[in-house]
Amino acid sequence: MATKTSDLLAVAAPRTVALVRGVSDDQLDLPTPCPDYSVRDLLNHLYDVVVNFQSLAAKQPVDWAQKSDHLTDGWRDGFAAETDRVIRAWSDPAAVEGDSPGMGLPQATVGDMLLADLTVHAWDLARATGQELAAERATVSAIHGFMDRMGDTGRQMGAFGEPVPTSPDAPELDRLLGRTGRDPDWSPVT
Repeated sequence: MATKTSDLLAVAAPRTVALVRGVSDDQLDLPTPCPDYSVRDLLNHLYDVVVNFQSLAAKQPVDWAQKSDHLTDGWRDGFAAETDRVIRAWSDPAAVEGDSPGMGLPQATVGDMLLADLTVHAWDLARATGQELAAERATVSAIHGFMDRMGDTGRQMGAFGEPVPTSPDAPELDRLLGRTGRDPDWSPVT
């Protein structure tokens, strides 16, 4: 089976996996566009995302407060395996039906949140480590829709920063990044 969410994830997530695989061990302490996250912190957050959203697909509770260092032996392969699992979890039509008991949001919105996390944080990771993210138009469009519905709430909850103005003729991904509080021109201080 497949859902709209799993179809979008099946395109976006492998791009994130490729970026994760492209991070070298000597880049783990570099800064990222997320001011509170080093590359290591961002990788651990992404790992938590792909694991916890498997539980959210099954409408089970998650503990976001529990933090672990996932960057142990084989972490790149482990991230890829967990990412495959999260795509499969969201391919079950029941995953996108009803409301999330733990988050109080429609399950489809929770799935969009996952897509946004994997895509926007993939850009963060790419920018911090000198890689490139080529996000698909359908992915960016879906996340714009998510931001239309949840951007203000996300800002109030601290998930997004204040919007960064972008030119109306800027690339679609840059405009999305600005909406999430990111400066599309961010670069690490060297």
